[in-house]
Amino acid sequence: MTEKKNWGSTVMGWFIVQDDAQKPNGGDDYIPFSDAAPAPDAPKKNAAAPPAPMPEVFKQPPPAATGGNVDFDAVFEAAGVDAEERGRVTKAADLLKSLPPGTDPAVRKQIVEASLRAFGVPIDQIIEAGVQEIQALEGYIRNGASETEKLINESDKRIAQLQQQIADVRTVMQQTVEEQKQVMQLCNAKKLDVQAVLEFFGQDAVARVVKESPKLHEPTA
Repeated sequence: MTEKKNWGSTVMGWFIVQDDAQKPNGGDDYIPFSDAAPAPDAPKKNAAAPPAPMPEVFKQPPPAATGGNVDFDAVFEAAGVDAEERGRVTKAADLLKSLPPGTDPAVRKQIVEASLRAFGVPIDQIIEAGVQEIQALEGYIRNGASETEKLINESDKRIAQLQQQIADVRTVMQQTVEEQKQVMQLCNAKKLDVQAVLEFFGQDAVARVVKESPKLHEPTA
């Protein structure tokens, strides 16, 4: 049991360790690799803490995960894991999957190792290629997490800027409305002053001058 629990520290905590109930084939020694768990014996960290730095594993930029989908062959190729190396891991995985569920772990190991030797595939080369793939996948996860965090930070800043711009626009709108109210009040007060003068001369006189003057317009309804 201790040997199983130490899998997580074999390659810098990149391996995933599952409980027996989560494993295929009734809890045999086969340990699948999934998507997210620190090594059980690794120091506990705050969930919000950034992942520890790891060596750069990619020889060239890996492909983007468009729509959340991953082109694994392209990812492994970007990490320098060629088709022959990937084929070794695939052959070993296919052999494991072909064994009947519940086969004794020791027997399973003998069968798989014997079959691989018969195919002329050195065990160490399978292990090396498998660890390369694990490294590539962990690097891909961390690269994606870093890019996602960068995008979120930039988006948060942009959202804050836009929110400030919206607040500024609303402030200008409110100020304009208040100023227009004041303009209307002042103009109406001035109109009353002038109207008092016109009323002094009488409505008929005002109507006549408005009609005859090229400078004036009769009020519309």
